[in-house]
Parts: sequence; structure tokens; C-alpha cells
Amino acid sequence: MRHGKWQDRQLISGQWEDRSRTPTPVQRGYGFMNFFLNTDKQMLPSAPESAFAHIGNGTNMIYVDPENEVVAVLRWVDGRTPDGFVRRLLAALK
Repeated sequence: MRHGKWQDRQLISGQWEDRSRTPTPVQRGYGFMNFFLNTDKQMLPSAPESAFAHIGNGTNMIYVDPENEVVAVLRWVDGRTPDGFVRRLLAALK
């Protein structure tokens, strides 16, 4: 969130975050390590394309949405329903 910056401190290199959110040539929906990108809104159609997620076993998910300033942690979500959660979350913010 906030391009690796907290208040006036840069905690994570902005360059590292840029690289981590750059689609790989082999899989456009995948960035560095476990950054799952929302390229063309394919992963989460209800989320902005700038959103990304970290997804682990059992569909444990950290949803990061810089545009709406949201970080949400989900545990053991049905792998078919993360977009439904995001849709409801973003609607609740309005």
C-alpha cells in the first residue's frame, strides 16, 4: 500500500514494488513471488485493474487495492468466490 511508504518513511523500495507488479512474460496475471495481478480484470472482475492479491493454500488471500486504500485478509475462502467478497466489500465502502 502507498507504494511501500508509511507516513514519511519508505519501508519497501518503490522500485521493488514496481517490479513485483509488472506482469511476467510467461503469465501476465503473475508478478514477483506471489503477487497475483488483476491484469485485464481477469482474476477479480469487480476490482480495479490496479488491485492485486497474495493467494495461499486453501484460498487464504490478502487483497490489496491501492485505488480504494484497502487491504483485506481472507482465510479459507471458497476458491470460486473471492470476487463476490470483493464486490460486496467495495460496495460497502461507497
